[in-house]
Amino acid sequence: MKHVRSIFLVRHGRTSYNAAHKLQGQVDIPLDAVGRWQVAQTAAWLKAVYVDQRPETSSRLIVCSDLSRAHATAQAFADVLGGVQAGVEVHDDTRVRERSFGDWDGHAVAELAERYPEDFRSWRLHQGGELKYGAEPKEHVGSRGVEALSYWSTLAGDDTDLFVFSHGAWIAQTLQTLLGVNEVDPTFSTFTAMRNAHWVRLDPMDLPDGSVRWRLTDYNHGPAVADTPEWERER
Repeated sequence: MKHVRSIFLVRHGRTSYNAAHKLQGQVDIPLDAVGRWQVAQTAAWLKAVYVDQRPETSSRLIVCSDLSRAHATAQAFADVLGGVQAGVEVHDDTRVRERSFGDWDGHAVAELAERYPEDFRSWRLHQGGELKYGAEPKEHVGSRGVEALSYWSTLAGDDTDLFVFSHGAWIAQTLQTLLGVNEVDPTFSTFTAMRNAHWVRLDPMDLPDGSVRWRLTDYNHGPAVADTPEWERER
């Protein structure tokens, strides 16, 4: 089966909702000043490490959530590729959208803890308290995520890297579904939350029957500056 050389799942940069500890879900919130700076650092780092050191014949396929914070993060990467790969296009895909938290979308975590203490605690313990308020089930998020990855990863061959720019919950739930972790832990609580403008890398292992198994190479990886106080400094 034809497939790309690697898959990168990249979380968007910081937004004002991130800074205020609000659930974003599918609310369309743009990057804030810190987030715009973060994605510029991540774009430059991804280019330096995973593009500039590849053969000149290599190419990149860029896909993102249609929510503006993810699209802007993808566009920052596409912009730095302008001198490397002509005609870089960013492809929006609604299957890559963040998980919806229903009526909880847009509300501060502290507010939810106060107004719905039992259901909030259930959510934090991965027991599903948020589902009472219309949140999308985690297995649905993982299913549509894997569907998107299966589609885009087979559109190009092993000279292409696939970069998917998305959201924290989407990445965690898609990754656990893709790797089969959800069959062992159906609560989807195995992975810690991704930081803003950090990424996952998956590399393929071709199996004898012609199928491919994706293996986790990096998780929650970021540029070196992300490990300093500079990463969250107000700008």
